[in-house]
Amino acid sequence: MSTASERPRGRLLTASALIGPATIFVAASLLAPLAILFRYSLNGFEKTTKTMTEAVTAANYVQFFTDPYYTAALATTVEIALLSTATCLVLGFPLAYVVARTQSRFKHLLIIGIVLPLFVGNAVRAAGWMVVFGNKGFVNTGLEWLGLIAKPLEIMFTEKAVIIGIVAVNLPFMVLSLQSVIESIDRAVEEAAFSLGAPPLTMFRRVLWPLALPGILSGTILTFILAMNAYATPYLLGGPLFKMMAPLVYNQFTQQSNWPFGGAIAFILMAVTLSLTVVANLLIQRRAVR
Repeated sequence: MSTASERPRGRLLTASALIGPATIFVAASLLAPLAILFRYSLNGFEKTTKTMTEAVTAANYVQFFTDPYYTAALATTVEIALLSTATCLVLGFPLAYVVARTQSRFKHLLIIGIVLPLFVGNAVRAAGWMVVFGNKGFVNTGLEWLGLIAKPLEIMFTEKAVIIGIVAVNLPFMVLSLQSVIESIDRAVEEAAFSLGAPPLTMFRRVLWPLALPGILSGTILTFILAMNAYATPYLLGGPLFKMMAPLVYNQFTQQSNWPFGGAIAFILMAVTLSLTVVANLLIQRRAVR
């Protein structure tokens, strides 16, 4: 007959047996390639023969931070990610609130409509935006037909086009993250605020926003990480002269064959993304405690 102290130990062993294989698989498939890539980032590179040389040096990281071209690409990536995340939050919160509070029997159709764009690849969606934003695209053709412009607007290969494309890709993730949290907030709390005389803006600021902070945190972190690592959208909508970190990594590995420098760029991108994510998490949690 098992004692009371043996039961928690048995449950712990059972849980470990259940999650152990998945944990080992994820750790091996994620950490092992990262370890190899980090080791490559410390190697040297012979430009004449385009071969990697065995070494242990931080020259690749020094090259990145001392070259204005690459630091500007990092700054552009962070800027685009922040603007895209803020836009997703501003656009996604009202939509998530409507979906969470609607009592219509067609609510599932709204959710399907939000999820449906995720079934289309990022490259395909970026190609669609190219058709819309081109000099002979839908926007310029429509404005010219209405007589609002005399010559086509320069939309393609600009920062605006990249932000719009990234927002279109990431917006469903923000909406779904917010919708699940808002749905769990009791509607009576909002009605109580209104009954005490709070206007809608005050109710949102003092009641809804603090209670929805977990969804805001998860949604902003998810969309920020996706924006920081976007490849197809900035490559197609930004053009060859618009530099973000993910296309730079791809270029170093495929076109330059410089695996050490490509690995260094990849780790810098990962470190900056994780650092900014942790800082945002701490700030939002501190705000929630207050």
